[in-house]
Amino acid sequence: MNAQPRDPIGTAQDREFNFSTRDFDRVRALIYQRAGIHLHEGKQAMVYSRLSRRLRDTQHQSFDSYLQWLEQTSGDTAQREWQEFVNCLTTNLTAFFREDHHFHTFAEWLKAHGTGKSIRIWCCAASTGEEPYSIAMTVAETLGLHASVKIMASDIDTNVLQTASRGVYNVDSRGLSPARLRMFFLKGKGGNEGQIRVKPELARMIEFKPFNLMQTHWSMGEPFDVIFCRNVMIYFDHATQRKVLERMHGVMRPHGLLFVGHSENFTDARDLFKLRGKTVYDKV
Repeated sequence: MNAQPRDPIGTAQDREFNFSTRDFDRVRALIYQRAGIHLHEGKQAMVYSRLSRRLRDTQHQSFDSYLQWLEQTSGDTAQREWQEFVNCLTTNLTAFFREDHHFHTFAEWLKAHGTGKSIRIWCCAASTGEEPYSIAMTVAETLGLHASVKIMASDIDTNVLQTASRGVYNVDSRGLSPARLRMFFLKGKGGNEGQIRVKPELARMIEFKPFNLMQTHWSMGEPFDVIFCRNVMIYFDHATQRKVLERMHGVMRPHGLLFVGHSENFTDARDLFKLRGKTVYDKV
């Protein structure tokens, strides 16, 4: 007897595209392969909402058609669409000085280790830029704007990296004190009123570049002293977390500092990182 097709997700009659459980499972498998993201059951509505835009833009009439085309197309077109696929399914929630206690710990570390030496920092989930600019502001406040510090800020989502590299935000962006607004940002005038732009002398510390943590070969240059990888691992399963932690361990200096998100715990990776403080680890 032939197997019956699996039922479409949900019961909405006004849905523009048919979206079956099988389609959702294919999306889950593809985003896991490409970005290591483990989509849980219950994310069907999110996936439908975000990917349906790609169906419209590529003029596909069904998820099945779009996913088949995505898997079978090659060349530059496929590469661009795979990037759009990943961009749609990544989550970018950020703010200036989010999880503020990390920046106090980071400032104390800079005071102890940053004078008279070159420092390399990696912010590996830069999103729209608030986190790497917060790192740069902390460096400037602690060591000065001309400190020998380089920050590599990466993200798998190329769209948010474009926003980050522009360094333009709303003047009422969360997490910025009036003093920091005056010191590190230029206020827009005329048609740009209500917006702020990161000052060039702060932006010079940061290099923005796309990077996929699922890449097997990490060619990063000199080792990093500090890595910020916050609220990234929550989207990975245990095996992927371990793989990424091992690769991070390999690109850090001895006793390098690793900052992770408030809900992330890697005490089962004690052979790689030792807990130093609240969601802060030392490389073993």
